[in-house]
Amino acid sequence: MSHSRSITRRSFVGTSVAAAGVAPLFLKNAWGKESANDKINVASIGTSIYSDRYTGKGDHPGRGAEIGLQAAKLGNMVAVADVNLRSARFFAERCGTKLDIYQDYRKLLERKDIDAVTIGTPDHWHTKIAIDAMRSGKDVYCEKPLTLTIREGQQIIKVMEETGRIFQVGTQQRTEFNQAFLKAVAIARSGRLGGKVDALVSVEKGVRGGPFENTPVPAELDWDMWLGQTPEVPYCKQRHDFDFRWWLEYSGGQVTDWGVHHMDIAIWALGVENTGPTEVEGAGSFNDAPNSFNVAHEFHCYYRYASGQSIRLFSGVNELILYGSDERIRVNRGGLKGRIIESMSKADQQWLDEEVYKLYGNKQPTTHMQNFFNCVKDRTQPISDVYSHHRCASNCHLANIAMKLGRRLQWDPKKEEFLGDDQANTMRSRVQRDKYKIDVA
Repeated sequence: MSHSRSITRRSFVGTSVAAAGVAPLFLKNAWGKESANDKINVASIGTSIYSDRYTGKGDHPGRGAEIGLQAAKLGNMVAVADVNLRSARFFAERCGTKLDIYQDYRKLLERKDIDAVTIGTPDHWHTKIAIDAMRSGKDVYCEKPLTLTIREGQQIIKVMEETGRIFQVGTQQRTEFNQAFLKAVAIARSGRLGGKVDALVSVEKGVRGGPFENTPVPAELDWDMWLGQTPEVPYCKQRHDFDFRWWLEYSGGQVTDWGVHHMDIAIWALGVENTGPTEVEGAGSFNDAPNSFNVAHEFHCYYRYASGQSIRLFSGVNELILYGSDERIRVNRGGLKGRIIESMSKADQQWLDEEVYKLYGNKQPTTHMQNFFNCVKDRTQPISDVYSHHRCASNCHLANIAMKLGRRLQWDPKKEEFLGDDQANTMRSRVQRDKYKIDVA
């Protein structure tokens, strides 16, 4: 199944009203000056709360709660849904307003007064909830990594195109961190690094642990629904809490959890956002002990593109390096470094600012959530659109598949299938429990 035509025909963030020289009334005023009646109604699905990972004491918002709280500052937060009612109540208290609380997100989606939702569940629930939300007429802000499998990305794209909903993926490096990543993309695409550009994507090692003890299900948690499409297993805290990331049943380890952040920027910087690699190989260390973390702890993967460019993804420090024949730059959330950066003149800096503006769809960069709310209003797709993230997430899924199989794989980026490898092709999707199956042909 290919979506290359859809990706190519669209402009990066859709047809921009602002780029056409039209200033919608709502953009003339700061969002903070909007009246409550002008704000959209929003709800949050998946608002995890975690105890301190080292002491086990104290509750604090997880990522799902954090994005919900960001949305609450820009819209009218009216409801929350979480399979763990304790998390839902914690979020409602943090919002400081009276929210309707649901344990089953489907009840929340039945409401016609909700315009948009944030989704901050574990990864294995992202796709089904996002599809259900779009089909119920809601715009969607969903945390990364968007999908658990390559097939899920295809399904989300299909439903988004059918429904015309606005969809933002939570890859904030496209908007925030002083636009360091946007500047890196602009420099790489300008030719100033020399020749073809390649990338080194480095993220921290995965986490080891286990075997773990199974314990009784907490009273306020619907464990069966938390498991969703994944195999039915007894409850253990390390599956449900922050550490769901280290189980292949629910996520993809650092390869997907952090890999999608830097891989997204690498793909954009190399100018291969409308295609995929033709070859991928990798090696990783996995723990096969029962009831234990089973994602790759250490890993090294290599992607080759038809253009002759390459991306390496490996475990190490957290950074992205872009390099050509003449120069290289290094970027992470601490900033952008490199000889070409230090030697920039005032005119160069002005050029770079202008290029960032163009990359952002001829709009002034904002916070990631603000970008989503702006796009809900003007009906253009946000900066972290589904098409680009599907390419990015697919790269990360390809790495995990190549590592698990332990062999070099040939990939057709147009058909999105492996060449001459039936076993690998079966791994583009997963068997799902029927009552939580994603229903998209």
